[in-house]
Amino acid sequence: MNYDLDDLIQEYPDFPEPGILFRDISPLLKSSKAISWAKLTFADNIKEWTPDFIAGIDARGFLFSTLVADSLNIGSIMVRKIGKLPGELESQQYELEYGIGGLSIKSDAELKGTRIVLMDDLLATGGTLNCAKTLFESQGAKVVGCAVVIELSDLNGRDPLNCPVFSLKQYA
Repeated sequence: MNYDLDDLIQEYPDFPEPGILFRDISPLLKSSKAISWAKLTFADNIKEWTPDFIAGIDARGFLFSTLVADSLNIGSIMVRKIGKLPGELESQQYELEYGIGGLSIKSDAELKGTRIVLMDDLLATGGTLNCAKTLFESQGAKVVGCAVVIELSDLNGRDPLNCPVFSLKQYA
């Protein structure tokens, strides 16, 4: 079964600030059939990248990363906003289209040589995913691809990532 994601994504103009069109995936998450479809579609499209882990980006990336990782019988890693993880961390800041953000992952020698797929709800300018990619590469991992629910293709966010990108829905 295929889904018309336009029916499952609500638009909110001028959120979180004027000039931004926020696309809300809450309706998609309310439908167990749609979320199952999304999980299987992601898994089918990224399994050829042979990841060892799916890394979900705080916070809506988590909603998909653990489901997809479980479907592929691999582990899931959390990429959190700065200040949300305990222990020894690698952290980095990046620019958003409407401000500054920062991400952290656990410092982990066991990541060396592993293959990571990054997962988030949205790809706009690529800043968030690129920041996460840099963090994993600093631990010796290889980011083999990125998967997102929504891609804003006119912002060319996939360009700086230098890896394959799979998106369930693209908006120009």
